[in-house]
Amino acid sequence: MISRRILRIKILQLLYAYFQNEDGDINKAEKSLLFSIQKSFDLYHYLLLLIVDVADYASSRIDIALQKKIPSFEDLNPNTKFIENKVISLIRENKQLKDYLVRTPLSWSRSPELIKKMHNRLRMAGFIKEYMENPVRSFDEDKKVIIEIYNKEIVAFESLYQVLEEQSIFWNDEVEFIISMIAKTIKGFNEESKEKNKLFPLFKNDEDRDFAVNLFRKSIVHQKEYRAIVESFAKNWDIERIALMDFLILEMAISEAVEFSFIPTKVTINEYLEIAKSYSTEKSRIFINGLLDKIFKHLKQTEKIKKTGRGLIGEMESVPEN
Repeated sequence: MISRRILRIKILQLLYAYFQNEDGDINKAEKSLLFSIQKSFDLYHYLLLLIVDVADYASSRIDIALQKKIPSFEDLNPNTKFIENKVISLIRENKQLKDYLVRTPLSWSRSPELIKKMHNRLRMAGFIKEYMENPVRSFDEDKKVIIEIYNKEIVAFESLYQVLEEQSIFWNDEVEFIISMIAKTIKGFNEESKEKNKLFPLFKNDEDRDFAVNLFRKSIVHQKEYRAIVESFAKNWDIERIALMDFLILEMAISEAVEFSFIPTKVTINEYLEIAKSYSTEKSRIFINGLLDKIFKHLKQTEKIKKTGRGLIGEMESVPEN
């Protein structure tokens, strides 16, 4: 579930903390990395649970209205389309989600005001009104509206970010990515599968977990060596004014290119330039792009970068002739 880009970002953040911290305990730092990754998985399940709690709140509102001494026609004839949404029911009954919540107790019970605000926000959304007014009920329509709720409303709900920030320092920067994964999850739901619909695993495969741990460790172990390479190619720049984050981005990129033969260098360069958009200035991005191109050419010539299998894709035209 956790994409390689998110893994790279987490590694960058933990490397920054590691080199700012004087104790230099690599094992402790690695545990922090894995904990950060696990917290992303918690958020995935937590946000899946959110729509269930909103539906439960909507259901409770209908029950309260029915108990009025003088109920209105609307009170006696409530529109139950949202609370009976088949996708919400599939999430509620999902075995993997239930099992995860047993092991990792996640609950919105301490945030009743947030659930209320989310419910009121959805009631006002135009696409929700259209959904509720449409008398036709279908699984595809139910699926479409829940995906829209996540992509349009939950992702833009400021109160949600405030609550998440109070609960975990790891969560706020990842909401958009996690919601994209939830949308993909729901897209894959099948009505016939009932409680057995598949959720995403923490890692796509063992290779991704090994990638994260090895990239983190190699970036630390070879940091001085790769820093020296960066400095040797940055002679026209004021070394003292290069930000630590820019150095770390460059060092991580070198570590990845050298250590992972199955990842094409073009992929590595593109990934770290995308990361630099969020963690560096525009000037830094130009600097990183130019430097990585020169460094990678040099490391290929000296055979420190060797690509095999998938890593050879797009490499031939970038290798200079002898």
